[in-house]
Amino acid sequence: MIENSKIKIRQEKKEDYFIVENLVRESFWNVYRPGCDEHFIVNQYRDSPNFIKELSLVLEYDKKIIGYIMYSKSKLNCDDGTEKEVIAFGPLAIHPEYQRQGYGKKLVDYSLNKATKLGYPCVFISGDINFYKRCGFVISTSKGIRYAEDLEGDAPYFLCKELKLGFLEKISAIYKDPKEYFVSQEKSQLFEEYDKKFLSKEKLKLPSQIF
Repeated sequence: MIENSKIKIRQEKKEDYFIVENLVRESFWNVYRPGCDEHFIVNQYRDSPNFIKELSLVLEYDKKIIGYIMYSKSKLNCDDGTEKEVIAFGPLAIHPEYQRQGYGKKLVDYSLNKATKLGYPCVFISGDINFYKRCGFVISTSKGIRYAEDLEGDAPYFLCKELKLGFLEKISAIYKDPKEYFVSQEKSQLFEEYDKKFLSKEKLKLPSQIF
């Protein structure tokens, strides 16, 4: 736990679940697509064996939850036929009223330090290198790791950070996102029912969206 006069980072509790999911929904609404489904992914992930509860963290400001980050176990499929366990994080959510004020970096840095102490060797994300390089991330292809979703390209948004120095040395591998990161077609109807628990919001198609 980290504290100062108004900021506290702690592990998520069961009584936080709805607050966290609503926060994630508010943070991602109309950002990448009309509406969003990141809050449903968080909801479904908690039952997965890959979910790392010790790294499901909230950031409080003045006793109000304004930030959240979640980690999961994943694997590298190495070219020599072996597998290596790594971790990934996402979503990272900061309430819109508190974005671009340093809270996201504070939450990432704290969680990475905790992941290191827990013994995890390396973490992967998809994100903006201009932000995440400040947290020590590099483009994964520079370390010999290809992204399964973009094997023909450089995937400049696919990033990694070694938590154990030298872990990626002499490794050539492919990383594939955990299946839990996606809302499958068979779960789409379940998602529509789930989303009705929240305040109705307008879905907008915006030029900046990628989906």
